Parts: sequence; structure tokens; C-alpha cells
Amino acid sequence: MPNIKIFSGSSHQDLSQKIADRLGLELGSVVTKKFSNQETCVEIGESVRGEDVYIVQSGCGEINDNLMELLIMINACKIASASRVTAVIPCFPYARQDKKDKSRAPISAKLVANMLSIAGADHIITMDLHASQIQGFFDIPVDNLYAEPAVLKWIRENISEWKDCTIVSPDAGGAKRVTSIADQLNVDFALIHKERKKANEVDRMVLVGDVKDRVAILVDDMADTCGTICHAADKLLSAGATKVYAILTHGIFSGPAITRINGACFEAVVVTNTIPQEDKMRHCSKIQVIDIAMILAEAIRRTHNGESVSYLFSHVPL
Repeated sequence: MPNIKIFSGSSHQDLSQKIADRLGLELGSVVTKKFSNQETCVEIGESVRGEDVYIVQSGCGEINDNLMELLIMINACKIASASRVTAVIPCFPYARQDKKDKSRAPISAKLVANMLSIAGADHIITMDLHASQIQGFFDIPVDNLYAEPAVLKWIRENISEWKDCTIVSPDAGGAKRVTSIADQLNVDFALIHKERKKANEVDRMVLVGDVKDRVAILVDDMADTCGTICHAADKLLSAGATKVYAILTHGIFSGPAITRINGACFEAVVVTNTIPQEDKMRHCSKIQVIDIAMILAEAIRRTHNGESVSYLFSHVPL
């Protein structure tokens, strides 16, 4: 593919390499390091003049350092006369801080959008935003891809009883996501209404829908400390579900998450590789990973060729 360069930040080099391999390209040369005072230094090791540049950096790990690294890489390419700079952010950082839900609360997702634009990004490619309205925080094009095609493929290939299952949302906000998946599988859906005492701590849950004598598949965009999905799994079992699976786009798994999953009743907890999972998988045999490099690679190819990316929502070859 002529006139295209792909660079990887330090957050998820394995995914960047898989994307480059899918496109038949080599990753561009870039060196990232820190000075003794912990300032981030980025050196782009090859010319990007007139090139269509894609920088892959996920919002995981040392999130603030990785975000700053991404901003510096974007700016470095922009002032080196790249024709277009696209930030490929599989897991968008600060996505949960998308609204002013109490007095004096910041809308940090909007701040991140502003910083990316000011740094020089011309286009954003991301996946399963926590809230779709984040696209409206930008004045530049944003392609919010969905892991749904890969999720449907995994369900059909790995759950033998999928025709007699119920797709469950662990909260009301995910109702649209689970109804879409349930419609395509031609199965029922349910949702769980949850009330929180405070962030990352659920007070009580109410199941709306029927899972008795069925396989229950919890679907959500992300799981952090996993308190919600583990409580939801217990609720589903007590309501008569025969098996419980969890399928998540972004497996953050911070704090006590791995301990909770190991102690929970899941048959499997399935996540995509928007965030590196190798270390987590060593500590939890229930975690399985879906590779979404093909979806991101196809989005890059179509963007570069000036083709529609919305075609990916149902036709991406996996």
C-alpha cells in the first residue's frame, strides 16, 4: 500500500504488529523513551512527508503516559509534514467521564478529544466507545467501530447451545447493544437494573427478563474491577440459568478483578485484544481473547482508499 505509514505506541505493540501484518506492511521506526525527570521523548525514525500516517495507541496500562506519548507522536508527524495523521485508539481513554453527573465534575472525555485535535490529529478510529456521544466531542471525523461481528462469530463457534440462549445486559445502558446481538442470533434478551452506592460498587440488582433453563451470555463494552459482572452472574444463576458467559470488548481488569473472576461462576470471560491480556490470562484460565486486528486493519485500509468504513459493521471478513 503506497503512501501509508503505521506507527505503534508502547501501549500495545502486539496488536499494532497484527494490524500491520494484516495490511502487508512493516511498522514504522519510532523510538519512545523517558528522560530522567520522566518527560516523554519520541523520535520518528523515518520520513513521513506527504504520507498517510496511522498511529496505534490504546488507552490502557500507564494511561496518562501513553496518552501523552500519543499526543507527542501525532504532533511529531504533523510538523514533519505528514499529509494526514489518524489516531487508532482501540480503547478510548477517559471514556467513562463523558458527562457532568454531579457538581464540579469534569467531562474528561471531551478534554481528551480537544487535546487530540490540538495535537494535530485529522481523524480518529476507535472501538466500542463507552458512550457514542463522545464522537460529538470532536470537530474531526471519528469512526467508532464495533466488535459485534467478532462477538457473533465467537458465540456461534464456541457455544453449542447458542440457539437456546439469552443475551443479557448487566445494566440498562447496554440495552441497545444486547438487543442488536439478540436480533441477529434470533434469541431472547434480558437486562439487569443496577443501583450503585458509589463508583465501582453496586448496591442491588434486579433482573428484567427470563433466563430459566437457558445459557445466559452477559455482553458489555468494558469490565474494570468486575464487581458488576460477577454480581450479575450470581443473579443469573439464582434465576435459573444453566451456564453463564461474559463477553466484553475492553477487559480492563484492574484491582480485584482477576480474583473475582476466578471465584465467579463463569464458563468463560471473553474479551477482545483492544487491551493486552497475556499477563491476565496467566492468572485466570477463564479469560479467552478475540482478535479484532482484522477489523482495525480493514478500517485503516478503507480510510486510506477513501471507502466507507460503515460497511465494516456487518461485512468485515473475520
